[in-house]
Amino acid sequence: MKITELLNDKKVSLSMEVFPPKTTTAFESVSKAVMKIAELKPDFMSVTYGAGGGTSEHTVKIASDIKDAYGVSSMAHLTCVSSTSETIEHQIKLMKDAGIENVLALRGDIPKDAEFPLSNDFRYAVDLVRKVKEIAPDMCIGGACYPEGHPEAANKADDIRHIKEKVDAGCEFLTTQMFFDNSIFYNYIYRLREAGIMVPVIAGIMPITKKNQVDRSIQLSGCCVPARFKSIVDWFGDDPAKMQQAGIAYATDQIIDLIANGINHIHIYTMNNPEVAAGIINNLSAIIGK
Repeated sequence: MKITELLNDKKVSLSMEVFPPKTTTAFESVSKAVMKIAELKPDFMSVTYGAGGGTSEHTVKIASDIKDAYGVSSMAHLTCVSSTSETIEHQIKLMKDAGIENVLALRGDIPKDAEFPLSNDFRYAVDLVRKVKEIAPDMCIGGACYPEGHPEAANKADDIRHIKEKVDAGCEFLTTQMFFDNSIFYNYIYRLREAGIMVPVIAGIMPITKKNQVDRSIQLSGCCVPARFKSIVDWFGDDPAKMQQAGIAYATDQIIDLIANGINHIHIYTMNNPEVAAGIINNLSAIIGK
């Protein structure tokens, strides 16, 4: 099923992001964790690609297994920062051969010490969106967006201009980077709509269940951490069981607030943790009907 079909429905949806193994030897253990998440029957699952395509060999395999074994719609991530046109054409062919109808088109992280641009064919995500639209016009294309602005953007207005370019090129829906303050998301939606960006926007939620995830999350996304959440980490961070429960509760609270304010589509960055995914679904069972 194409994700746009799900997003056009007014029902609440809860989707999950997972990532493939970094090495072939880890495939079995990672696949086992991913399939436990698939057993929870989220509305769809996305599978990441990895910086420079480092885990790309497993992305399509896992996305296909999710779809075939559990009947869960899947989306494969695709990054272009280190790719040639031939690489992208090959990856899209693999997806189509596996029956995958959805792709998240991303520039991807630039590896450390690398000179930008790495590819003569693709400089930004919009270039990848255009390429996918050209070679696979029937593919459902999603893109990323940043409620607090892309870390490399000159300013927020410039960032939104680039988002509109992606949508105009064929991006059919957007998924946000993580955020921990819903008011930032609500303001961002207003600014997107004001700029004429009317495609569905999925709210991305990262349950922070380990103390060391906080600094890593800030480093990756540049997001703000509210004082309320800092207090939770300070109080519970040194006890893994308490921190996991508190992190699940905080993410659940965010999701409930989003749904209560008319945001029906939520994407969970699971970090391949079935317990966290199950905890959130259990907390929301009556609300999302699972």
